[in-house]
Amino acid sequence: MPLTNFLFKQVDNSSLIVFRIIFGLLCFLESIGAIFTGWLNRTLIEPQFTFSFIGFEWLQPLPGNGMYFYYTIMGLFGLFIMLGYKYRFSAFMFTLLWTGTYLMQKSSYNNHYYLLILLSAIMIILPAHKNVSLDAKYNPSIKRIAMPNWCRYIFILQMFIVYTYGSIAKLYPDWLDTSVMSILMTSKAHYFLVGNLLQQEWMHYFLAYGGILFDGLIIPLFLYKPTRKLAFFASIFFHLFNSFVFQVGIFPYLSLAFALFFFEPKTIHRIFLKRKPFYKGSEVIIPPYRKPMLIVFTLYFTAQILLPLRQYVFPQSVLWTEEGHRMSWRMMLRSKSGYALYYVIDKKSKEKTFINLDEYLTPKQKRLASAKADVIWQFAQRLKNDYAKKGQDVSVFVNCKISVNGRDYIPFINPDTDLAAVKWSAFKHSEWILPPKQDYFTR
Repeated sequence: MPLTNFLFKQVDNSSLIVFRIIFGLLCFLESIGAIFTGWLNRTLIEPQFTFSFIGFEWLQPLPGNGMYFYYTIMGLFGLFIMLGYKYRFSAFMFTLLWTGTYLMQKSSYNNHYYLLILLSAIMIILPAHKNVSLDAKYNPSIKRIAMPNWCRYIFILQMFIVYTYGSIAKLYPDWLDTSVMSILMTSKAHYFLVGNLLQQEWMHYFLAYGGILFDGLIIPLFLYKPTRKLAFFASIFFHLFNSFVFQVGIFPYLSLAFALFFFEPKTIHRIFLKRKPFYKGSEVIIPPYRKPMLIVFTLYFTAQILLPLRQYVFPQSVLWTEEGHRMSWRMMLRSKSGYALYYVIDKKSKEKTFINLDEYLTPKQKRLASAKADVIWQFAQRLKNDYAKKGQDVSVFVNCKISVNGRDYIPFINPDTDLAAVKWSAFKHSEWILPPKQDYFTR
């Protein structure tokens, strides 16, 4: 079959080897950087509790200095990936540990955290240690200079999905009229040299529409040889700009590394790995497990295509409820703020107690518990459990108003709903989320 021959055709593996080195280095820097920047302390150590993903409440940060050891070990596995040392085990362990820290908390959610789970899981199955690695040095019998063609295209397809959904999600009025970009740039006014420039209206239009065009066209431009270099230089500008202005961790540099899979293998070999023999053949090696492998890949990419579409199953706007928001590549699309008043009522004595959020939450957690429905529900469950430990059976109520993209603050949560008694469903709309005004999202 033509598709099978295309996927299993052998090509030089220099791009995958170089990507492994860069990927492992970035995994190491992400892990160790979390320690030295204070992110780990602020996010997983200082808080009394973290808002784990619903269903993973059992997954909690280690006590004491445990999370420092956790991140140090995770960083070492990233380093081992870079060096190609016990590669598959190291990639598996990094994926496991990173997935754990992703599910542990939601107060610092970032799309690249989810992307890193997917990529590190993909790396487990790739023969990225077959050359320029400690594994190949200590066991020369595994050394290879070629790889199946699918090893390139699995990354290309994954990033095509990421960028395409990122572009489509921006096609809504608040992005197109630059109101979102204006809000995002307001907090950058103090930046050295470029702060004033980022406040200009023309710059907002350039960034808003440039983001749509970049996300929507970058993969096709990379795939088309005459525009490949243009795409690469555009990527450098776009991702370095994002790194400086939005400070989104390793994601810009990881995205730049994907360019390795678009250029000709000979080019990558000549620039990075001249001493490695270059594979000049075009042999097709079809493994006996090709059918189950193709089934798994089909199921995986089907899930990747369908997950971002689940937002349309819910009756209200994802901008309002955020039902279907995560894992959908909705990157930096809106500005949301809110304020909430929590109180509990003892079912026996009918005594009402107002909750001081400062006694429970960090400033960042307070922002989430005042604007995001799932976090509001989780905090209500936390209050219920805390009072139960004191021997009190309580109801939990919330008066909450939110503002989306600078609009007026309007009621978000039904104040008459006892959130302590509500069950959570990830696949069904939460009826206690009030609908916005009919004309709320028009300008």
